Amino acid sequence: MTVLFQSADIGGAATRPLVDRFGRTISYLRVSVTDRCDFRCVYCMSEHMTFLPKKDVLSFEEIDAIVRAFVARGVRKVRLTGGEPLVRRDIMELVRKLGGYLGKGLEELTLTTNGSQLARHAEGLAAAGVRRLNVSLDTLDPARFAEITRRGRIEDVLAGLEAAQQAGLAIKINMVAMRGVNDDEIEPMLHWAHGRGYGLTLIEGMPLGEVGVDRVDQYLPLKELRDRLAARYTLTRLNQTTGGPARYVWVEETGGVLGFITPMSHNFCESCNRVRLTATGQLYMCLGQEDMVDLRVALREGGVGALDGALDRAMLLKPKGHDFVLDRSHAEPALTRHMSVTGG
Repeated sequence: MTVLFQSADIGGAATRPLVDRFGRTISYLRVSVTDRCDFRCVYCMSEHMTFLPKKDVLSFEEIDAIVRAFVARGVRKVRLTGGEPLVRRDIMELVRKLGGYLGKGLEELTLTTNGSQLARHAEGLAAAGVRRLNVSLDTLDPARFAEITRRGRIEDVLAGLEAAQQAGLAIKINMVAMRGVNDDEIEPMLHWAHGRGYGLTLIEGMPLGEVGVDRVDQYLPLKELRDRLAARYTLTRLNQTTGGPARYVWVEETGGVLGFITPMSHNFCESCNRVRLTATGQLYMCLGQEDMVDLRVALREGGVGALDGALDRAMLLKPKGHDFVLDRSHAEPALTRHMSVTGG
C-alpha cells in the first residue's frame, strides 16, 4: 500500500486540535520506528528478547501518513524512538521525509537514541532538520556500561556524541538513576555533561515489562537525589520546557541545565501533552495504561481518511494519569509490555 502524501503544505492553524476529555491539548507525538535495539539495558529489556516480525511493523509510508494526520490536527513536535531508532534499515529516508514538514505545521523533529549509531548518522540527522538529540547514557565507566547494556561499547557512544556535537546538534544526556548501580556517578556525570555543553536529565526507573532485575531495590526517588545535590550545588528553578515531562534547574557551579523526570514519586500527568505510537501502529495515550487505538488497522482498512476518526476516539480514551506503584507489595511490572514496545 502506498499512502505517501504529496508535498502540499499541512501547516496553518489546526481546524480541530486534539483535546482530550480533561482539556489537555495534544501537541507532541512520540513514534517508535522499531522495537529492536542493539543493547539490552537491564531496566528496559530482558536479556533474551523476541522481536517483532517485519510484517507487523509499520512501513515508512504508513508512519508518514500517520504523522501528517497528527500535524494536521495540531501536533507540533515529533520524536522518533525505539528500541533504537537508528538500527532500522534506511531510517534516514524517514527522517528526511518527516524533516520536510518542518515549517509546514511541524515545529520540531527530534530523536532519542542510545548513541551507538550516531557517528555515522549525525551529519544526516542535522541535514534533515533535526536540531537536538536525547542520548541515553547511564554510566561513564566502560565495565559498568557493558553490564548495564549487556552488550554495548561505551567507546561507540562517545564517538557518536562527538560526531553529533561536531554536526551542530544540541545534546541532552538521559540517565536512569538506579540505587546501588550508578547512584555514585550522578555528580561525576553532571560535571562531565555540563563540561561538554550537554544537558543532563535524571530519570526514575519505571515498572514496565519483566527484565530480570529487582526494580524495587534499584528504585531511587529523585527527590532524594535532588535534596542531595541541593546541599552541594546552587539549583535555580527554570521555567523552560522541551515539550516533555522534565522539570529543569540551572546548576550554578557547573553552568548547565539539569532535568528531573519523576513518573513514580511525582507524576506529571496533569499537564500531559503526549501520545505514543508503537512500531506496530498502536496509539497509546498513556505510557502507564493499556488503552490504545489501533491506527495500523484504521489506515490499512480505511485508508488515510480513517485516521481522523481514530484520533477522535483516542482523545476520549486518554486517561487522567498512570497508576504506577513500585514497592514490595507491588513488585511485579505494572504492565507486561516493555518500554521498547511503546517507545521511550
